[in-house]
Amino acid sequence: MLRQLLPRAGRAFRAPVARQLLPLSLAARQPARCYSIKPEAASSAKPLDVDPSRLSITKTTSPKELVDPAKLIFGREFTDHMLTIEWTQQDGWLAPKITPYQNLSLDPATCVFHYAFECFEGMKAYKDKNGQVRLFRPDKNMERMNKSTARIALPTFSPTAVIDLIAQFAKLESRFIPEERGYSLYLRPTVIGTQKTLGVGPPGSALLYVIASPVGPYYPTGFKAVSLEATDYAVRAWPGGVGDKKLGANYAPCIVPQMEAASRGFQQNLWLFGEQEYVTEVGTMNMFVAMKNKETGQKELLTAPLDGTILPGVTRDSILALAREKLAPEGWMISERKYTMKEVAEASKEGRLMEAFGAGTAAIVSPVRTISWKGEAVDCGLSEHEESGEIALRMKGWIEARQYGDEEHEWSHVC
Repeated sequence: MLRQLLPRAGRAFRAPVARQLLPLSLAARQPARCYSIKPEAASSAKPLDVDPSRLSITKTTSPKELVDPAKLIFGREFTDHMLTIEWTQQDGWLAPKITPYQNLSLDPATCVFHYAFECFEGMKAYKDKNGQVRLFRPDKNMERMNKSTARIALPTFSPTAVIDLIAQFAKLESRFIPEERGYSLYLRPTVIGTQKTLGVGPPGSALLYVIASPVGPYYPTGFKAVSLEATDYAVRAWPGGVGDKKLGANYAPCIVPQMEAASRGFQQNLWLFGEQEYVTEVGTMNMFVAMKNKETGQKELLTAPLDGTILPGVTRDSILALAREKLAPEGWMISERKYTMKEVAEASKEGRLMEAFGAGTAAIVSPVRTISWKGEAVDCGLSEHEESGEIALRMKGWIEARQYGDEEHEWSHVC
């Protein structure tokens, strides 16, 4: 029957006209209305939302040994448990579970493997001086994750319900968070499509899961400023695309350009876009530049605007909020605007470029020493013996104070 020739998407397909088999070539030419097909994105069908009261917890009988904090490598060690919540188009979100960390069992035809139905978040849990576990702005992570899932036809969820579950999960794994400042528990919420099908359509089933990895300071021996290669031969994101969503499909294509930059002695790519060579992001981080205005001498902290090509980073948003709160009263201009690599290079030559840094969950800030552009090294304002500029250091201190609860603030969510 015709429905056997079409992708399956649960109740989304209603094809009463498919009483007799049409040649596929003819079927492909028929107007869509002839089949009465009304595909329904997974994100719009939620009979049941996530319900934290249904959580079941099965603790491991073989707890892992803790790794010496000094030997932690980012993303290599994992905790005892994982949080999972299944979703089906018919029933919605099923009962959440915390179980021992284990492999996933998926059919080779599962749609995540073939059509990249996958998105994720990066967030951290911290332990304050009183031993309380805290999350940093989890509402922003969940808001962004819902936008990511909706964009690729995966189910959305109640942000507060999932934050509740992640908080319970983080508390259960709190022994993995070292007491020393600078250490945390990296949390990786992920949603994947799990329907077994090679048909291209909205998944009829999905899985939300959260795993955790204890991590140390991004720079164990202190800040290390990096050197970038301005990249114009490859593009990270483009207008109308999904560069503003945290999809796994955005990351794999960036690895080869990063390897090429590394082969030439650079730590990361600075992604440029268009003939104007607009500065967008640095590696997997948002990019910030501090410079003095050419005409007035006013100090300006600027970053690219959220125009659909820029990931709305939680750290990016935090830096902008802190800058408006603390730097603006000092006379700084805080800008979200397009700026070009030529503008940065001119500011450097004229001594107006004060500093540049990337911003992201892993490092908070990553200072930049030089940018290679058109065969020249653009100096980013650091002296030979400096590893960070003043603004990057201040931002790191301000954000950490709220992450670790030294400063009580609405951004800090006590688990």
